[in-house]
Amino acid sequence: MNDHEAMGAALNEAARAVLHRDVPIGAVCLIGGEVVARRHNERELRQDPTAHAEMLVLADAAATAGSWRLTDATVVVTLEPCPMCAGGLFAARVRSVVFGATDPKAGSCGTLYNLCADPRLNHEIEVTGGIRAEESAALLRDFFAGRR
Repeated sequence: MNDHEAMGAALNEAARAVLHRDVPIGAVCLIGGEVVARRHNERELRQDPTAHAEMLVLADAAATAGSWRLTDATVVVTLEPCPMCAGGLFAARVRSVVFGATDPKAGSCGTLYNLCADPRLNHEIEVTGGIRAEESAALLRDFFAGRR
């Protein structure tokens, strides 16, 4: 599965978040090119501030892999990860992250911070941004327009 196709799966997940009034962000985790986990934001559903799509997909992928070390994993997410999620990617030792839209308010994979490539840390994550960015941004724009 290539990045474009994987982002399609993440976009499908993001759309599911709206069903329970969560911000439409979706993520999938690939190992060996196969989806091993797929999740979307569940903060409103769970009333849990940590229930971001990335954190949930990491937990599911670790359970599937039988290890917290996801060194062969790629996480594909519709919005650039925030500091918490970039930290989770770092802690899981993922190989790479692919994101759609940049996040000018909390982006931590290059926009405001770059926790994925800080030479002071003991692990670096390959980052690819802008994959199907307009589709990802449109989901968010539509969601917030509907709430105003």
